[in-house]
Amino acid sequence: MPEMTITAYLAGPDVFLPNAREHARRKVELCARYGIAGRAPLDEDTGNLKALSGEMTWDKIFGQNLAMMEGSDAIIANLTPFRGASADAGTLVELGWFLGRGRPAFGYSQVALPFAERSRRQIAAVADPFPGVVIEEFDLPDNLMVAGALLASGNALVVPHDGRARAFDALDLFERCVALAAAALGGRS
Repeated sequence: MPEMTITAYLAGPDVFLPNAREHARRKVELCARYGIAGRAPLDEDTGNLKALSGEMTWDKIFGQNLAMMEGSDAIIANLTPFRGASADAGTLVELGWFLGRGRPAFGYSQVALPFAERSRRQIAAVADPFPGVVIEEFDLPDNLMVAGALLASGNALVVPHDGRARAFDALDLFERCVALAAAALGGRS
């Protein structure tokens, strides 16, 4: 019997890295080692989004990403805080899309600090637009809905267990997440 190919949509703000294509290639190669066909949403020129015109408009990018998601068995999401205390908003929409369809979701974050502490630090650095509004205090790696989405899918958010944050483009936690996905989905572990 031929080995089943598991496909995973590789979500995250990695598309905004200056070396996004090379980074995506490395992630796809890591997935392949575990029997997963990684699908990175990189059909657009993310280096110059303002210059997109004609064929590559925001709605076409959305459509391409949605089609890629439709054709994927699971999501492996980079939930590292992006330009704020929480994960990238677009990545969270994609995570919710998979959860809403009952498809497996896996996620990782390069930071060790809990969401509440990151929120406090952000408020200290930037004026709080909502003074007096409480900070979510559940000692979770991100907002309770993010952690809950992964737990509902049978998984937890992979974070640094050594307490040390990783570089945004580090791959060790991504690889740990891929290994967990492979074990859960029947790939090579």
